[in-house]
Amino acid sequence: MWFSFWRSRDRFTLDELRYFTEQLMIIEVVDDVNKDFVREALRSIAALITYGDQHDSEFFEVFMEKQIMGEFIRILKINKHEIVALQLLQTMSIMIQNLKSDHSIYYLFSNEHINFLITYSFDFRNEELLSYYISFLRAISGKLNKDTISLLVKTEKEDIVAFPLYVQAIRFAFHEESMIRTAVRALTLNIYHVGDVHINKYIASTPHDDYFLNFVKFFRDHCIILNGMVSSTTESQSPEPTSSILSAVDEVEDNLYYLNDVVSAGIPNVGMLITDSMLKLLVFPMLLPSLRVEVSDGKKFSSVTSLYLLSCILRILKIKDLANIVAAALICSIEPPNGFREDHDETHGDSHVDDEKPSGILNSSNMIISIPSLSSTSCVQHSCLSSASVLRDALISYITSGKDMQVVGSLSLLATILQAKELDESLLDALGILPQRKQHKKLLLALVGEDTGEEQLFASENCTSNDCMDGELSIYLQRLKDQYEVSCSYQEVGESPRIHRCLVLDALVSLFCRKNISADTLWDGGWLLRQLLPYSETMFNAHHLQSLKDSYKECCSQLAEEQRGSWPDLLIRVMCEEWRKCKRAIEASYPRKEPKSMLFPTKKSSSSDVILTESSFAAAAMMYERVKVFVLLYQLQIFIAGRSLPDQLPILPPADFREISRAKSAGLSILGPKLSTEMNLVDSVPCRIAFERGKERHFNFLATSMGTLGWIILAEESPHKPGYGTIRCVAPLAGCNPKIDDSHSKWLHLRIRPPTLPLTETARNSSNLKLRPKLLVDGRWTLAFKDDEACRSAFTMIHEEIDLQCSEVERRLKPMISGDF
Repeated sequence: MWFSFWRSRDRFTLDELRYFTEQLMIIEVVDDVNKDFVREALRSIAALITYGDQHDSEFFEVFMEKQIMGEFIRILKINKHEIVALQLLQTMSIMIQNLKSDHSIYYLFSNEHINFLITYSFDFRNEELLSYYISFLRAISGKLNKDTISLLVKTEKEDIVAFPLYVQAIRFAFHEESMIRTAVRALTLNIYHVGDVHINKYIASTPHDDYFLNFVKFFRDHCIILNGMVSSTTESQSPEPTSSILSAVDEVEDNLYYLNDVVSAGIPNVGMLITDSMLKLLVFPMLLPSLRVEVSDGKKFSSVTSLYLLSCILRILKIKDLANIVAAALICSIEPPNGFREDHDETHGDSHVDDEKPSGILNSSNMIISIPSLSSTSCVQHSCLSSASVLRDALISYITSGKDMQVVGSLSLLATILQAKELDESLLDALGILPQRKQHKKLLLALVGEDTGEEQLFASENCTSNDCMDGELSIYLQRLKDQYEVSCSYQEVGESPRIHRCLVLDALVSLFCRKNISADTLWDGGWLLRQLLPYSETMFNAHHLQSLKDSYKECCSQLAEEQRGSWPDLLIRVMCEEWRKCKRAIEASYPRKEPKSMLFPTKKSSSSDVILTESSFAAAAMMYERVKVFVLLYQLQIFIAGRSLPDQLPILPPADFREISRAKSAGLSILGPKLSTEMNLVDSVPCRIAFERGKERHFNFLATSMGTLGWIILAEESPHKPGYGTIRCVAPLAGCNPKIDDSHSKWLHLRIRPPTLPLTETARNSSNLKLRPKLLVDGRWTLAFKDDEACRSAFTMIHEEIDLQCSEVERRLKPMISGDF
């Protein structure tokens, strides 16, 4: 009896549901006394309905019989506490999200109860309440299909006149809280992808289509913010933190991915509206004019930001018209619009809700587009800088003479255009980046066609504009004038696409010969070259070949320095690794880096950095840089010679170990010295060293090498076995930089570098990272010998072994240094 009295109550019963429903019905006003019970009742009803949906349909029958949705609305009307409104929204969200039955969803969405909750005047100054409200709206959108969506709209004569869910949601599309913006975007995409014809017509009609215009303005404002951050990084002494720029980049790219999802829904006219807004609000007035070489420093957008944004827009936003119009504009001369508002960089918050239409941004007096007449027919004679107002030539100028970030940006934009499936081949040809395999395909199709195939196949550089500007090129040039109110002239072009391709090739060859560009950037150029010219025997002229050969010889000289530098023992291993990476990078189908990499400047390591710091870490960074450039140029030489790249580095195998050597006399293993093992002290020199202040220790010093490896060994003489000792310390021989002290001729100073290379990224970018100095400091040993002669003997021993070690490295790399392809 007592057990029965104290047993737990079964909460998931119909009686429980009826109890909470009846209690809610008798409440006349929600006040401080009953608010907690009301919250508990709402929470319990949500749990009971969810349980019943999965286990017993009678629960929902009671829900309908008692008209509990009506009770929810009544409770909201008599409520005076935000906490109850919050609980009601949470209750509805839980029910909608968890109900699986179509019948249940249809009931909830009928009778206008949902629309009443959607349009109810909640106090959205309460951030928590707003968060629950948006979650409620998003939960509704998750249950939408062509049947349920009709329950949430109001129609007149088959036309939708009201859609509260959509209208209320986009009110918060540009809220300062990112989680709310994300939820609204998910909600709108759920609506767009329902695919209802009437809903699509409503969304694309005035004034609801202003949402897309406002979103592009919102996107433009974020682009302006990003530009400010990037400009401070490149121009000021206190650069923006990398995390801030990455956050801004993520926001920009998220916006573009959302717009692409919107376009993919296929709503009529929306893609065209987004294209027009993007071109007229951002691309034409801000981005393209910023690419011109002669633009003053006071321009609104930096060239790097513009290159990044154009690359992202074309890479992410898959709209054919947008891609082709931007590509067409790149072969034109664009003047910055005089009517560009000076306060764009200050309007970050409210510009997206402006009702201004994009058609008012540009007119024929603001922007002039023309295709200049060029009389030169020689790639070498043509000067990009002389016509840098032509944006294609401005991109080439960045490659040949721009800073590292500009080079990366220009290569990235060209790569993006090259990979854009939406682009017409005639535009790629006009830009000079139509891949050779597509050129051959085009000519073969011309031969088998009914038109003048032979004329196209054997067309010379003096072909007319009608011959060269085929396909859709002329159509998009005309649209620049007609649709976007831009003055356009394209008379007397006088050039064939071959001239444009030759200009791009000139620029890439020039890039490979530049000394102030990072190796990673050169690899990007190598990738673009391989995409354009998979068949190496064509297009390269004598000037190209000589320039590349001269640059390769200079790299050979630099590599010869590395053979006797601080890291010769690891040089071959690094070269093998970078060979595989470079081959994989330039033969890949896609560029190895995302466009955002251009926003973060990298410093090319130079010999002056090593001299100033005397650090093996700086030397490692420079070695990586030199090896990467050498490997690229070597692979380009093989490519030009018309041969395929080998998978492995073409070097000689290791030589046999010498019969007479200090290592053999010491009895060292073929694997090298190991701590705590025994060795013969026959060639060693006694010395003293203090690893701790006041604690001097006696050792026997030995420098030795085997093949490309070398070590400095300190051994402690064995008291029980004269002439032998135990190895206590081992350090790399290479990079020890021995020096006899000027004041104490018995002292020998050594620099002790790490036995292995630092992390690749740390080595390459150590000058850009805020790392603690202790992590990047070489060790220092000072050895004291019994007399001057012993000190000089140790000094000589080190140089002899280093010479043997470096000679083996030189022998193995000789086929590559000698230019044997």
